Amino acid sequence: MVTELPLSGVTVLDFSQFLAGPVAALRLADLGARVIKIERPGSGDAGRQLAFAGRMVSGDSMSFHAMNRNKESIVADLKDPADLSKVRALVAAADVVVTNFRPGVMERLGLDYETVRRINPGIVYGSVSGYGDSGPFKDRPGQDLLAQSIAGLPWLNGSRDDPPVPVGLAVADHLASCHLAQGITALLVRRFRTGRGGHAQTSLLEALLDLEFELLTTRLNDPSIAVRRKGSRSAHAFLPAPYGIYPTSDGYLAIAMNPVPTIGRLLDLPELAAMTDPQSWWDRQEEIEDLLSERLSTRTRDEWLAVLDAEDVWCAPVLTLDELVAHDGFRAIAMTQQLHRDGLELTTTRSPIRIDGERLTNSRPAPQLGEHDPVEPHSVEEIA
Repeated sequence: MVTELPLSGVTVLDFSQFLAGPVAALRLADLGARVIKIERPGSGDAGRQLAFAGRMVSGDSMSFHAMNRNKESIVADLKDPADLSKVRALVAAADVVVTNFRPGVMERLGLDYETVRRINPGIVYGSVSGYGDSGPFKDRPGQDLLAQSIAGLPWLNGSRDDPPVPVGLAVADHLASCHLAQGITALLVRRFRTGRGGHAQTSLLEALLDLEFELLTTRLNDPSIAVRRKGSRSAHAFLPAPYGIYPTSDGYLAIAMNPVPTIGRLLDLPELAAMTDPQSWWDRQEEIEDLLSERLSTRTRDEWLAVLDAEDVWCAPVLTLDELVAHDGFRAIAMTQQLHRDGLELTTTRSPIRIDGERLTNSRPAPQLGEHDPVEPHSVEEIA
């Protein structure tokens, strides 16, 4: 077990809701920071009731438990002068502030970066928005599917015959949370060196554009290149055959970058074994994919894996969620931990980071709304 986590002694005030901001704060908590959620009276973080798959545990959504574990909670009406004064006292003693409101909201509350750094010059302020602070998108709702759509991600998924296919996960929120936590941590390092705080900013759109760096770099440097979705087996607009996902008799198999002749030899497909010119892997991509699909569908996924793995071919089974959680590989990586609240046990994921060879786990659950309210919260130290 790690004896002292890297961010031990750092206090974070988390004003954020839903996903990108709370998960950024969670990443800091996993590294040892003390994270205090500032929530509205009565309802708290709106994510408490945003029930993923309709599942609630101990009055809060399953997703709220997953992204707010190992935090504390106090309530404050930021529009009430008395509560706002108490929150500003907390800001004066904190190390980090995390927000994810639309541009202008924290300014109206008097808790924007410029105001906060006058209260606490060494503060590290982290903010994540939907689309940045300027431009025609800035006031649009900062939600994952909407950001994916503006960034063109659904248009990149699927085949040319499909409608736009979004990623079925909150990929923009999670990527933005990583970037925000990285920026905050970098500013903490600078503050420890120089005493100077700072403002780390990112957005869902910037996170997705960074994800698309390969395609964007190619297109921006050669306007003649158009990104076109390909056949039903292709998994990437800019990679030739055999890169894709193929049916077997009982499931699916993913094949990555491999020489087509090698695949042809192993699968007893002389037409592919003869394709020694890499240009043909582009020019005859769908023909190659059709031949592979027909051949691979004749045997089971595991039978083909045995053949391909023996020759160190880059391939993998396409697992369902049920297959994943039952797999020895899932158990071996030990990505789960147990939380305990109100006599209930909840299994969730742990931090994906390991420090000094140790996994970062903590059984402390997400807080009840206002669970850590002091009678008079004049300073961070009074919140027990």
